[in-house]
Amino acid sequence: MKFSKRSASPSPLRGRALVTGGTSGIGLAFARALAARGCDIALVARNEARLESVAAELSSLGVDVVALPADLSQSEGVAKVCSYIDEEQVEVLVNNAGKGLRHPLATTDTAPLREAIDLMASAVVEVGAVAAAAMKARGHGVVVNTASVSGLVPMGLYSAIKALVKTWSQALALEMRPHGVQVVTFMPGWVRTEHHARAGITTSNLPDAVWLDADAVVEETLRAVDAGKTYVTPSLKFKVASALARYAPQRAVGAVTQKIVRGRDG
Repeated sequence: MKFSKRSASPSPLRGRALVTGGTSGIGLAFARALAARGCDIALVARNEARLESVAAELSSLGVDVVALPADLSQSEGVAKVCSYIDEEQVEVLVNNAGKGLRHPLATTDTAPLREAIDLMASAVVEVGAVAAAAMKARGHGVVVNTASVSGLVPMGLYSAIKALVKTWSQALALEMRPHGVQVVTFMPGWVRTEHHARAGITTSNLPDAVWLDADAVVEETLRAVDAGKTYVTPSLKFKVASALARYAPQRAVGAVTQKIVRGRDG
């Protein structure tokens, strides 16, 4: 008896993809990888010159690229992106905008703390909410939310914000599952980008072995999306680190975290 070969399911990564923080680091890697797959791209970033440069690069791949200059730490920037999502059919959202943060928790200078919360928590939730609602109405779509392995350990406000994103993203995934919308909680570890240098965080004391390549991290994540997964921690070493962070005694996790912070900050 001859059996016919079962055809592979089409990738959910199609149509227009909106990528926040899409001109550098992990966001740029996502934009390039999605454009290479044939997705049209909407790029969101603050730096207009860099935005136009990356848009031109991606356009050379034969896809349509829209540049959306917006500061997502400001309500006006968030409203601009949400308005675009309302007006256009965005099939994929990579909710990735963020910045490094090296600032004490006990301080009278709370502006950097508020800005970080606005950019990496409030904007992420609001943009994700609007995109998910539009996708729910159509019955399909993908939302990738960039959390972090650091959200599993007590490493300052950045970790606290990423813990919020992780929990919110998982809750959104459960809410959207019956409606054909795939919500993916993306949990990268340390990835070599401009992220740390821009925040004034020294990383030279950390061994090369802990670092990951942005393109490799993104490719692994997109393969996981194709496979229908909703929680992705790229690389075996950070899968192991994540398990230890969850299940090891909290006093031990805290002690290791303190050593990492000292080594990271030099």
